[in-house]
Amino acid sequence: MPTNFTVVPVEARADGGGDEAAERTEAPGTPEGPEPERPSPGDGNPRENSPFLNNVEAEQESFFEGKNMALFEEEMDSNPMVSSLLNKLANYTNLSQGVVEHEEDEESRRREAKAPRMGTFIGVYLPCLQNILGVILFLRLTWIVGVAGVLESFLIVAMCCTCTMLTAISMSAIATNGVVPAGGSYYMISRSLGPEFGGAVGLCFYLGTTFAGAMYILGTIEILLTYISPGAAIFQAEAAGGEAAAMLHNMRVYGTCTLVLMALVVFVGVKYVNKLALVFLACVVLSILAIYAGVIKSAFDPPDIPVCLLGNRTLSRRSFDACVKAYVTDNNSAASALWGLFCNGSQPSATCDEYFIQNNVTEIQGIPGAASGVFLENLWSTYAHAGAFVEKKGVPSVPVAEESRASTLPYVLTDIAASFTLLVGIYFPSVTGIMAGSNRSGDLKDAQKSIPTGTILAIVTTSFIYLSCIVLFGACIEGVVLRDKFGEALQGNLVIGMLAWPSPWVIVIGSFFSTCGAGLQSLTGAPRLLQAIARDGIIPFLRVFGHGKANGEPTWALLLTVLICETGILIASLDSVAPILSMFFLMCYLFVNLACAVQTLLRTPNWRPRFKFYHWTLSFLGMSLCLALMFICSWYYALSAMLIAGCIYKYIEYRGAEKEWGDGIRGLSLNAARYALLRVEHGPPHTKNWRPQVLVMLNLDAEQAVKHPRLLSFTSQLKAGKGLTIVGSVLEGTYLDKHMEAQRAEEVGRAGSGGRLVVSVQACGMGMPPDQSGRPGRLKHNTVLMAWPAPGSRRDNPLLEELCGVDTVRDTTTAHQALLVAKNVDSFPQNQERFSGGCIDVWWIVHDGGMLMLLPFLLRQHKVWRKCRMRIFTVAQVDDNSIQMKKDLQMFLYHLRISAEVEVVEMVENDISAFTYERTLMMEQRSQMLKQMQLSRSEREREAQLIHDRNTASHTATAARTQAPPTPDKVQMTWTREKLIAEKYRNRDTSLSGFKDLFSMKPDQSNVRRMHTAVKLNGVVLNKSQDAQLVLLNMPGPPKNRQGDENYMEFLEVLTEGLNRVLLVRGGGREVITIYS
Repeated sequence: MPTNFTVVPVEARADGGGDEAAERTEAPGTPEGPEPERPSPGDGNPRENSPFLNNVEAEQESFFEGKNMALFEEEMDSNPMVSSLLNKLANYTNLSQGVVEHEEDEESRRREAKAPRMGTFIGVYLPCLQNILGVILFLRLTWIVGVAGVLESFLIVAMCCTCTMLTAISMSAIATNGVVPAGGSYYMISRSLGPEFGGAVGLCFYLGTTFAGAMYILGTIEILLTYISPGAAIFQAEAAGGEAAAMLHNMRVYGTCTLVLMALVVFVGVKYVNKLALVFLACVVLSILAIYAGVIKSAFDPPDIPVCLLGNRTLSRRSFDACVKAYVTDNNSAASALWGLFCNGSQPSATCDEYFIQNNVTEIQGIPGAASGVFLENLWSTYAHAGAFVEKKGVPSVPVAEESRASTLPYVLTDIAASFTLLVGIYFPSVTGIMAGSNRSGDLKDAQKSIPTGTILAIVTTSFIYLSCIVLFGACIEGVVLRDKFGEALQGNLVIGMLAWPSPWVIVIGSFFSTCGAGLQSLTGAPRLLQAIARDGIIPFLRVFGHGKANGEPTWALLLTVLICETGILIASLDSVAPILSMFFLMCYLFVNLACAVQTLLRTPNWRPRFKFYHWTLSFLGMSLCLALMFICSWYYALSAMLIAGCIYKYIEYRGAEKEWGDGIRGLSLNAARYALLRVEHGPPHTKNWRPQVLVMLNLDAEQAVKHPRLLSFTSQLKAGKGLTIVGSVLEGTYLDKHMEAQRAEEVGRAGSGGRLVVSVQACGMGMPPDQSGRPGRLKHNTVLMAWPAPGSRRDNPLLEELCGVDTVRDTTTAHQALLVAKNVDSFPQNQERFSGGCIDVWWIVHDGGMLMLLPFLLRQHKVWRKCRMRIFTVAQVDDNSIQMKKDLQMFLYHLRISAEVEVVEMVENDISAFTYERTLMMEQRSQMLKQMQLSRSEREREAQLIHDRNTASHTATAARTQAPPTPDKVQMTWTREKLIAEKYRNRDTSLSGFKDLFSMKPDQSNVRRMHTAVKLNGVVLNKSQDAQLVLLNMPGPPKNRQGDENYMEFLEVLTEGLNRVLLVRGGGREVITIYS
């Protein structure tokens, strides 16, 4: 947006004079004080309720005191001055339409909220980093690299990171398409795809977040019982091979206790969780730095971490120290602890395991370092079934017959059957957490800038960490150690911890606290997400969870979250819980991409993201990748998740979600459009879906050809290939007499979206009455476009021409339709022309629901106007703060995602000039003269009509005499010479007396004030916009008293005098543009 700011005072005309001290002086004859309001509108119809402002009564009196805006003063109650509205619009505190999806307490909550103060780094980047890096990195990534190999592991991580990156691009487009209040991803999906999809995906996202809490708690307990304090286990293995079952029981008990403790912390106060968030994040960062430091150290000084092999099988060193079969001292041999594990005694003659006898014991380095060349050995995958030996390739081994007691021997065995699809499901939760920034949108200084930047940078950073860790793990760590999930070959130490420097405890403690923090964050976010869904009211049986404590904490939602989370803990296996939450997150990401693709393809006028680096093909690719990953992870989990989402969707649809959020899913096909029309026909369309559906009123010549063909070109430019166009015209007369002309003229509209011609006995009117419109539901026009009536187009009755223009304005206002009047329409460009530069100037005098903002945006989508710049001018009164008005207008345009130059013009009040008095007097004399001429002409027409009626009656009576007895004529008219002379002189005297009064009349003061506004505002517009390619200007409303109708068109003529292309705009009484997504 421009940073230069110039306030241009408008001086008085040379013939008007007046210094600053006399600016408020009233003209001679003007009564003191504000003009009293007229008791009622002249047309007898009540004014429409104000759709723009709720509390303007206290302010409107100050607007009526001056003279500058007298032309607009009669409609200040419905169309307030922009100067009074800018501050509220810029701070989005007064948008009563277009934000109906928010609860009634949103305004009070917004007033009480503190000013947002978090930037991109603190508000988005670090939370995303903390949520993405977590338990899988520390507990499972080394095992994934060992099982899948470096190449397939790289492919797994690349697929998952690509999926989240594409989703982040789509999310950035949606998040920057307006203000995203609290609710984050659920808000974006539900408002883009409707309540049915929103409720279904919102609940899936909630379930994913809840199961993520269970996964983090299980990871915390695994670190505690496996690496920190193995002796704290409550359940011990009663028999050989029962360690796994005992471990599961311990996970359930400790996990339940930890869940209850964390729930109490969340219930007592979320502020404690937020305070500890940076501590947990610091643990994650230090742990990662320790990993990189250990990799660098291993390149020149590898750690001494021996691994014991029996043949090519890896041995667990939990129950022995020395990797030897026997000790030899002074030619005597003594059995080692390893001998006792494989034999039934310590004597050399004891019976031993056959494989133990046939194979030798060797030691290798578990972490040989980056320069060892182990990278090539770890390139390829080594999948195995459950219970298989962890073996090292290339080491000689003597095979033996089938062993029956292998599970009781100290071998390192695989606990589950690994496959590529399983590893994808286990790894994917490590890349979730990209929604952390959008969930905090309400706390950011500039959410539309911070969310895309912070989220994408966090994904790039974490993707680099994951991909580099895969390569470094494969280059530094022996393959059998990588496949050792629980570090049994390392005496029960964490594998990634043994690589870290300076101590393994840095990783162990860091991973413990990071998983604790992630679990607390999940238990904090999931209840709030459920509360947001419940408060939307789209799922009736969840409404109870919208309530909470007095301070808004979701107590009931927290209770349900704890119960669902306990279900995941009872599963007790990290590897089994991870694919479940992968399904729910993938489904959420799938619909984020779908929402972006649908909005991009539909190209609704409200779709104006500030984030420009998106395309529907990227969203479609991300959606396809999410769907593929769902079935790669687990086809039955994927079908189950889809079934759950489908049931929720059908339930919301069955219960009748009475929410209209402007969703774009209804425009995907004709069937969906028909379905949507049947459902939403009762009310007006949502602000986000509003687009001009234009009724073009054409004037036809005697051959039924279009007088202004460029009006049709302008219509196609205005709707940019979208929306509905109805081409119409009005023929005077009856349909029986004009049906041939009507059929020829109706061919005019065939080229548009629809053509309709109305035959009417009225001389003027808006046309297209409901019985002839033929448009069901919302397929009817909401905007009327017409050309400015050419001077002398009704040479026989110029007064009727002006009254028709006023009646058209009144008709559109009563019908709540917008009105566009194009002046000098023959100079408007055709579709083949191109403007290489120039400006589209918008003069925003009164608030009209956003029409003046939306129309230039739509025009600039067309190739004719694409290179034109948009400038917005608004008028400041003497008491207004021009600098603050400029800042507020810039902020409002920023929230609207519209780029335009802004300028505030000060209107200095001064004396009404003699030129204005003279112009007003000439206007009133002309109107009075037209009235006199119209009166005499109407009397002559009445006399001719009487003669025509008499002749018609005579012919009818003559024809009837042949069938019926003669009857006297019912029409009797007798003209004598004396009567004719008396009637002629009477009309002449009346006309002469009327014309004598024209030279002695004084101008009406209200007309003087309106003419003053028109003259002065015209001078300002000419000064700034004379060279503009197009000028858009608020059309003042017609006078409430019909006695001033004959002067209304003259005021508009003066207002637009000297301008080349002008489009007068009058709103339809509703908001047509919104800052919300």
